[in-house]
Amino acid sequence: MRASKIARYGLLVALALALSYAESLLPSPGVPGVKLGLPNLVVVFALYRLGTADAWALSLVRVLLVSLLFGNGASLAYSLAGAALSLAVMCLLKRTGKFSETGVSVAGGVAHNAGQIAVAVFLLETTRLAWYLPVLCLSGTVAGILIGLVSALLVKRVPEFKS
Repeated sequence: MRASKIARYGLLVALALALSYAESLLPSPGVPGVKLGLPNLVVVFALYRLGTADAWALSLVRVLLVSLLFGNGASLAYSLAGAALSLAVMCLLKRTGKFSETGVSVAGGVAHNAGQIAVAVFLLETTRLAWYLPVLCLSGTVAGILIGLVSALLVKRVPEFKS
């Protein structure tokens, strides 16, 4: 792997970690599980600017490092499921060419929450948690719009990385 690519990865992972930490400092909106998803700015940017494989690599490294630094085993399970489902959905929608960065981000936000609810239902062995999915779908939509709009601006305005 070329030094420029390693440096690019390092920069984007560091940015995602900083955004994760910054997000942890924001006051809770009072609804459990609701977050803005600031680190997803990096993932959506990478998906559009660097490609699918790089977005997957960055997302995985981000989830692992954030869980090690700020979380625990349970948070790793929730984060990994949410991130994997989110990125899979975003990759599929981006591939169609019919969705903007914002549309892809909204679908990713909703899918992230669905993945986390699925893990909670499995780990806690109760389907009663599924009632919470509409609340998280709404928050995922709002967060996805905000993250998607900012990501679209970044993709448009940040100069291309030189390889």
